[in-house]
Amino acid sequence: MPALITASAVRTCFGTGADTFAALLAGRTGAGPLRDGGPGVPGVTTGYHLVDGGGSAFKASRLLTDVVAEAVRSAGLDPARERIAVLVGSGLGELSAVERWAVDGTDVPPRALDFEAAVRAALPGAAEVTTLSGACSAGGHALALAQDLVELGAADAVVAAAADTATRSMLAMIGRVSPVPASAVRPFDAGREGVLLGEGAAAVVVVPERRPSGRRPARPLARLLATGLSCDAAHPTAPDVAGIGRAMRDAFDRAGRRFAEVGLVVAHGTGTALNDPAECRALRDLGCAPLVTAVKGAVGHTSGAAALVNLDVAVRCLEEGAVPPVVGLRTVLDEGADVRFVQDGPAALPSGLVQLNAFGFGGVNAVTLLEAPS
Repeated sequence: MPALITASAVRTCFGTGADTFAALLAGRTGAGPLRDGGPGVPGVTTGYHLVDGGGSAFKASRLLTDVVAEAVRSAGLDPARERIAVLVGSGLGELSAVERWAVDGTDVPPRALDFEAAVRAALPGAAEVTTLSGACSAGGHALALAQDLVELGAADAVVAAAADTATRSMLAMIGRVSPVPASAVRPFDAGREGVLLGEGAAAVVVVPERRPSGRRPARPLARLLATGLSCDAAHPTAPDVAGIGRAMRDAFDRAGRRFAEVGLVVAHGTGTALNDPAECRALRDLGCAPLVTAVKGAVGHTSGAAALVNLDVAVRCLEEGAVPPVVGLRTVLDEGADVRFVQDGPAALPSGLVQLNAFGFGGVNAVTLLEAPS
């Protein structure tokens, strides 16, 4: 059963969702010198950092509080009258705080690691707050569960949120697999150098399409049709084309739609040696040619927040009728020769569904379908 998205809030290296979309349309990149990496992080010199900085202590929690507060305010939610659940997805959580404890012994209260306090700072009356981990598709999994909860009547509204920031552990990992430090993320480019981390958070409000009163919420941003999931565990880190395809087909089966109806795909597009060819093959296997864009060249890889950052961009594409180009894409990789990437400048949004891809380590995949509200 479709649900509605009634609010969306984002923080990236460019600022708000509106700031981010404007930067995407202009083809800008937020890549800059690495901050907060500390000593002993070889192979990484660049990151996609927040404009305001604000220090590294519990930065993910602060970002999360900001976006949840904005989304709740925009949607007009009232916890005194509605049962509101909050689901927070994250790939790394507050790992940076644990790393600091390991280095200098800074006290880290265990309850500070699950995001409940950060959420309740923005929404004190939340009925329940659940933190879940789903690697780089965590936000997509939170969105899927949010739709389940409103469909089953277990909540009147659900805030699906996600937040992640750079950690020394993750920086060290990406530095070890890159022969030279990447200067920027270049999704689907033949000369791509690898992934870089972006700080980010996002929150969306999901409500039933019809309230018990029979009234439709005012001014929904989009219809949330379905999210397809798969967890193929084919390899600890490498993506699996078949597993990605299963998540895509699951989304279409749940929505009762066909891939031929898709006008736009907001791709995962990590700019890595393995993800980009696999994502291209999975799209080509479904036998259609929608427009394809990707945002990580502009904002970096926001880890668990990536799926919901993609959703915010998709909602703005629906509102503006324009699709931003893939920042950093110059020469399309061989596997993407038949894929209709948006390059060089914005394109007009085709009619039809919008598909959002999010894939994580271990084959934890989430594919979401949206359409404009009727």
